[in-house]
Amino acid sequence: MLRFFPQKNKYIQKESTFTFSHEGPLPGHVAIIMDGNGRWAQNRRLPRIAGHKEGMNTVKKVTKHASKLGIKVLTLYAFSTENWKRPTDEVSFLMQLPVDFFDTFVPELIKENVKVQVMGYKEFLPAHTQDAVDRAIEQTKNNTGMVLNFALNYGSRAEILTAVKEIATKTANRELSPEDITEATIADHLMTGFLSNELRDPELLIRTSGEERISNFLLWQIAYSELFFTDALWPDFNDELLESALASFQNRNRRFGGLKETEEEEK
Repeated sequence: MLRFFPQKNKYIQKESTFTFSHEGPLPGHVAIIMDGNGRWAQNRRLPRIAGHKEGMNTVKKVTKHASKLGIKVLTLYAFSTENWKRPTDEVSFLMQLPVDFFDTFVPELIKENVKVQVMGYKEFLPAHTQDAVDRAIEQTKNNTGMVLNFALNYGSRAEILTAVKEIATKTANRELSPEDITEATIADHLMTGFLSNELRDPELLIRTSGEERISNFLLWQIAYSELFFTDALWPDFNDELLESALASFQNRNRRFGGLKETEEEEK
């Protein structure tokens, strides 16, 4: 771990309210907003890019543990459509990260039977980033285990707008009638449409760094997701904190707008 100076604001892991059970229910799809890389670096008086580099090491650890636990899809918010506003040198570093990350991590992903997918507007990424992404997808396409899905140059409002335009075009071309447009139609045209119906929507959304907002991430898909917020900065996130989030999920009462049988009996 990079640490050349004492931390200004050291994160102290809090004791979890719940205990994770390996026999308990697991979310099939977990999504994570990986926030706090820059602050992690600044706390150590390091350049922001050092935090992004350490954050990639966290991705590797969390990916392996999620796969080991039996999570079927792990979606990570890696770069948003708004992140282009950051300083040019930081953006350039972030565009190089997938190259370095996949070059070193793909052999391990193949060993772990993890399949790489990337959703977002890939066509606007630099050529070297696109090449790295395409190679990782191709090299892991036959893996049958957990799907590691990166949201790269992704924004949910843009995603929904694109889906609406595609549906409108099909309607104008009489490939689809307005009466046939359903929620399933919209879901099919979103960037998670490559996943099976039961795995398109995350059951658990985790955000690190103490921020409690969605930041234009999977707005349609998280309609009924359980939300878990932690003060830990992403480079400090670890297996124990992942299990704490899963333990919290296991103790949620997921009613989807209805009532559980026991609640109905008490009425």
